[in-house]
Amino acid sequence: MVEVEIDGKKVEVTEGSMVMHAADKAGTYIPHFCYHKKLSIAANCRMCLVDVEKAPKAVPACATPVTQGMIVRTKSDKAVSAQRSVMEFLLINHPLDCPICDQGGECQLQDLAVGYGGSSSRYQEEKRAVVPKDVGPLISMEEMSRCIHCTRCVRFGQEIAGDMELGMSNRGEHAEIETFVGDTIDSELSGNMIDICPVGALTSKPFRYSARTWELSRRKSVSPHDSTGANLIVQVKNHKVMRVVPLENDAVNECWIADRDRFSYEALNSEDRLTRPMIKQGGAWKEVDWETALNYVANGVKQIRAEHGANSIGMLVSPHATVEEGHLGAQLMRALGSANVDHRLRHAQFGVFEGVRWLGRSIASLSHLNGALVLGSNLRKEHPLFAQRIRQAARSGAQVAAIVDAAQYRGQHAWAMNVSSVILAAPASWLDALASVAAAVAKAKGVAAPVNASDSEEAAQVAQALLAGEQTAILLGNAVAHHPNADSLLALANWLGAQTGASVGFLTEAANTVGLQAARVLPGEGGLNAQQMLAGGLKAAFLLNCEPEFDSALGAQAVAGLDQAEMVVTLSPFKANMAFSDVLLPIAPFSETSGTFVNAEGRVQSFHAVVRPLGDTRPAWKVLRVLANVLELPGFDFDASPAVLAAALGDGVQQLTDTQLSNRTNASVRASTSNVAPAVAAMYQLDSLVRRAPALQATQDGRDAQAALSVGGAQ
Repeated sequence: MVEVEIDGKKVEVTEGSMVMHAADKAGTYIPHFCYHKKLSIAANCRMCLVDVEKAPKAVPACATPVTQGMIVRTKSDKAVSAQRSVMEFLLINHPLDCPICDQGGECQLQDLAVGYGGSSSRYQEEKRAVVPKDVGPLISMEEMSRCIHCTRCVRFGQEIAGDMELGMSNRGEHAEIETFVGDTIDSELSGNMIDICPVGALTSKPFRYSARTWELSRRKSVSPHDSTGANLIVQVKNHKVMRVVPLENDAVNECWIADRDRFSYEALNSEDRLTRPMIKQGGAWKEVDWETALNYVANGVKQIRAEHGANSIGMLVSPHATVEEGHLGAQLMRALGSANVDHRLRHAQFGVFEGVRWLGRSIASLSHLNGALVLGSNLRKEHPLFAQRIRQAARSGAQVAAIVDAAQYRGQHAWAMNVSSVILAAPASWLDALASVAAAVAKAKGVAAPVNASDSEEAAQVAQALLAGEQTAILLGNAVAHHPNADSLLALANWLGAQTGASVGFLTEAANTVGLQAARVLPGEGGLNAQQMLAGGLKAAFLLNCEPEFDSALGAQAVAGLDQAEMVVTLSPFKANMAFSDVLLPIAPFSETSGTFVNAEGRVQSFHAVVRPLGDTRPAWKVLRVLANVLELPGFDFDASPAVLAAALGDGVQQLTDTQLSNRTNASVRASTSNVAPAVAAMYQLDSLVRRAPALQATQDGRDAQAALSVGGAQ
């Protein structure tokens, strides 16, 4: 440790730290633009100049290493004079457009200009102008004349997103930030460039010109998409969600969010929102009040139960539903006498397992891996924030290996990280590929292999990644969880984990895949699983926030299966499933309800509504509770969502325990006869919100997914 003095305050920091780090630890603010705690040091804005004793001139705090006994003054005349001079240079070419700038009110340059800028400029020459550029539907580069060349966006792309989509061309006053040869910005993390831009050069295209920052209320929430459970700040004006930005949480999402977390809010205000209950009569849809709709459903359920028995009734729950919604949905079915409830819509195998499938380690630990084997995942597109962490590990020397099919891996560039070894194999051959890795590990360890298989040079390279150090992981992707041979793949992965010391875990598909397992939103004894229900096994089907055509493994076949039911009740924020539903009940999306998601590491995260429900929309947990009351079922006397959560997971639970979380399996390793490809959703087809967000659908990934759907049908 090295002791330094900052403005009279002594502080100890690790050797090799910069003056900026020491100032942060001492609680002293040094003005800056190019420095960012998550990015490499560029030292090109010079705003952080400070006075170091015995130094002939002011030095940049972000790029000056500390030394023992160093004395630093951040507010001396020497430091302040240097900072004011830098500010004067920065403002020479900056346009005077604060009154119309989207960044106004949250602009670092604007804030610091108040303290360090002059009241007038000595420069009378014309300001430079930069030609606007169209870089896609998410980021606006219309006002690049504001750019101060801090290069945060360039470094973010290169270091965090893994894809250097922006760079600086030319020199001097002709220098500008631009994409290469007119390309668009297509990173799944690109929206973070908007947050880290210290001026109004990069702004949000969907949010542009829609509100002033000081008009927005800021409320905490949790992402309803993938299993990271990214923490969000939802910004609201007039009971309407206007913008979503990250809430910093180093243990979960650091200070980043994926683009689908940021821009999917557009769907919340779409014309496709369902705002009143609807009943189909004579083939035509009619809006009704809640009492009429619930009585219609209750009467239909009673009649079907009387004629066909309780086991003809079932509920399919979206893995993006909250714990409270899933728990009450399962309780409703059980109170009716049915064991038919499931959230595993894209699965092909439905074995009974001991515990809750999870990541197998903390999310934060992914950044510090020595080695990793990713099986069956297009990591970057399916789990952008997990990929970002593993990318940091790879940048620090971790060996990352993959067993994937050709669609999931199209070279190093596609994964935006250094992948040390890859085995390309069709899903039907993944078990053979993993067995060959097991044979290579067995050979290296001098033990017997669990199954007969021959190792290969490729398998030996993959095995090396698992033997790379103490912190290693085997990460099973969505396609493994949905695989016809999922249990055998897990059993073989567990053997590898036991032999190499690697953790074994599922990346887990959706916002609440883990939470719904913990709440036992699964078929009871003798109950039908999701595939059986969708194939035509029900007379009365409840669809909780899911669209089986897009959200299930059966795809279009699910529509035919549900057509056989006598009554289909869809609970959705949108006008969904209208072709085969009989009743539509408008339920609140995550922004209009309180609830809980459990992320891949078992972290329990509750959130509140950020806006009031749209129209006659109601929180799904309340709809299910009232429906149970109309059906005169006992045990549904909940007056608040925390009471439902306590009934589902226990009171005050913040993290699922080791006894609940388990990836153990008793399955034997045997090949499946099925050649059916696992059902995996594209990044912007994952759930009903992203599918209805225009900006996301206009991206390259969105267009590619739509083209694939038009050719191959929904999966």
